[in-house]
Order: sequence, then structure tokens, then C-alpha cells
Amino acid sequence: MRSPTRAAGVLTALALTLGGAVLTAPAARADIPACAQMAAQAGATASDSVTAACGRGVVGDLQSCVAGLTEAGVAGGAANGACRAAAHEPR
Repeated sequence: MRSPTRAAGVLTALALTLGGAVLTAPAARADIPACAQMAAQAGATASDSVTAACGRGVVGDLQSCVAGLTEAGVAGGAANGACRAAAHEPR
């Protein structure tokens, strides 16, 4: 009698764990488009280097993000703002 209860508990925990992973995974990349859009408004052309720089901003590496956007033609202040936007959760 205990075995079915334990199996149900294990399956429930597994379902909750996998469901949580699915829900949180897309959020990590959600702000790359916002960062890239801000960079484009500041004069950068949409490119893989802008996307890569914004990706570094998402993970919290703001210095590397700003450096990458600056190399792509974004002014320092605009690059800083775009990278800070990338580091925040989407609204």
C-alpha cells in the first residue's frame, strides 16, 4: 500500500521539477530582443555581435556587454542602458 503512494509522490515531484525548468528556461533569453532593439535605436545594425553582447548582459556580464555593443557602434551611454535592460527580467 505504501509503494503506490511513494510512486505518486515521486512522479508529482518529477512533474513539478520539469515543469519549473520549462517555465524558467525561456526567461533567460527574453531580454536579448529588448537589448538589441535599444542598440538598434542607438545606431547599431542588428547582427550576431549585438545579439552575443546582449547575451552577455543577460547573464550579468555588463562590462563585456557594453564593450561588445560599443564595438558594434553603440555609444557608451546607450550601450550601458541596453545592457542593463538585458540584465533585468522582462516586464
